[in-house]
Amino acid sequence: MSGIWLAIAGGIVFILGYKYYSKFLAERIYRLDPNYVTPAHKYEDGVDYVPTNKFVLWGHHFTSVAGAAPIVGPAIAVYWGWLPAILWVLLGTMFAAGVHDFGTLVLSLRNKGQSVGTLASKLIGQRAKVLFLFIILLLVLMVNAVFAWVIAKLFISFPASVLSVFIQIPLAVWIGYSVYKRKGNMLLPSVVALGVMYATAILASYVPALQIDLVKYFGGEGATSLFGMDATSLAFFAWIIVLMVYVYIASTLPVWKLLQPRDYINSHQLIVGLGLLYLGLLFTNPQITAPVSNSNADTSWFPLLFITIACGAISGFHGLVSSGTSSKQLSNEKDARFVGYLGAVGEGALALVAIIAVITFFPTAEEFRATYSGFTAASDAGLGVFIKGAAQLAAGLGIPATVASTIVSVIVVSFAATTLDSSVRLMRYIIAELGTEYKIKPLTKAHVATTTAVVSSAALTILPQGPKGFGSGGYLLWPLFGTSNQLLAGISLLLISIWLKRQGRNYWPTMIPMLFLMFVTLWAMITQVLTQWAPWGSGSDWMLFSFGAIILVFTFWILLTAFSAIRKGADDSVSKSA
Repeated sequence: MSGIWLAIAGGIVFILGYKYYSKFLAERIYRLDPNYVTPAHKYEDGVDYVPTNKFVLWGHHFTSVAGAAPIVGPAIAVYWGWLPAILWVLLGTMFAAGVHDFGTLVLSLRNKGQSVGTLASKLIGQRAKVLFLFIILLLVLMVNAVFAWVIAKLFISFPASVLSVFIQIPLAVWIGYSVYKRKGNMLLPSVVALGVMYATAILASYVPALQIDLVKYFGGEGATSLFGMDATSLAFFAWIIVLMVYVYIASTLPVWKLLQPRDYINSHQLIVGLGLLYLGLLFTNPQITAPVSNSNADTSWFPLLFITIACGAISGFHGLVSSGTSSKQLSNEKDARFVGYLGAVGEGALALVAIIAVITFFPTAEEFRATYSGFTAASDAGLGVFIKGAAQLAAGLGIPATVASTIVSVIVVSFAATTLDSSVRLMRYIIAELGTEYKIKPLTKAHVATTTAVVSSAALTILPQGPKGFGSGGYLLWPLFGTSNQLLAGISLLLISIWLKRQGRNYWPTMIPMLFLMFVTLWAMITQVLTQWAPWGSGSDWMLFSFGAIILVFTFWILLTAFSAIRKGADDSVSKSA
């Protein structure tokens, strides 16, 4: 079967979801009011609360949530067959991700732009807030470690992409000043910036001097370098340090100086990237060689499929972005549908093409099965197969394979970097909130909180030893990232449901996906923590067991507190604005 048919079917589902279901949510459930004064206007400070054009904000929101995860997860999950992966991406985006992202944005808008962690206190009690903040803190810490690990590995594997990615930073700063100081238009400068980035990527693909290859600079693969590390390990260490310095600066600058303009550039990268891949799909008309389902899988698809594909179907991290940064920049409440639900659709489209790129890459089904011989093999190969498969689709438009690989890696790294610095900014907010909660005044200071976030993220990325050698933290944390992410999404949907119930509205559109998500995720996490990662388990791992056990206990505690609050009819201190 041709991969084109999957793309057409997916496009129809996404269009119907946005046109009809998101409209139903906007009018009947969340009841958007264009006259409502949003936090961006009410608390405007020029740093975090900044009224923003909806197209610019959509670009920031989408690229903050669409890092490497909607590519990596689907590229791994096709191990169980392409049909279950496709169905979860399509149905999850329409009935879970869009509902969740849209809902957390509206909930925060109606409550001073506060994060879902803070709102937990108002909805289900102070104790739940603290527990929820700790879960969120652990999640963003894992996000930082996972994405820093992915970016460093891609820089090492695709050195031609490095210069193009770094050129984006001064270009974004220039755009920020042009728009917010000189009141210019962001569209033309961002298109020019994108052109400069891709021209650099093309040149670097052919000119070795423009390829920032740290492994080669440190003596070449296998060579022993400083501190007894080989060149590859030292290159990885150097990239992590560079990334942490960058995210420190990026997460403390006002959003208009770097975050928004860079994300707007990346929103055009999304359009270009998706355009290249979907047009390449149309021109090459590749056949699907991967199996529809895998009856010989060494691990069951249920419930692991629903945590392997998190971003791209539903992701708790999206709620942190919606309530942590996007709600502080939304200029008009009616734009919440466009930013929230359509942002989820955009990520679903990325996950869909990631699946198609992988399942059409292999010439034969035997070659697919050889690469995806087991779940561990799929986890190791997924991202690399996507980049090769995406480059193969782009090559169908006449783009040389070397250039196509570089451009695809630039897009993936740009998205991952956007998620990384947004996550560090969110972690700063959470550390400051906990500092306020426990009266630790230094932690309420921006630079102290950011330093704490950056140092702990770097340590978690670099220090754990594992199958990938030095700096295996991000690789080891990937399984726990998926389950924690989905638990967070489930808790956020629960908070939205409670809020809707207290407003006297229909809460089942949020309650149903919450019940499903909590069921499959708790099942998966209990299995992993108690039978796999525990000291007595088959894959004993103290780090995963410790993090997983803490998150699991906190989650049950929050759920018990929430259902107790519902049963007792706790006072509603959340705004009752309709």
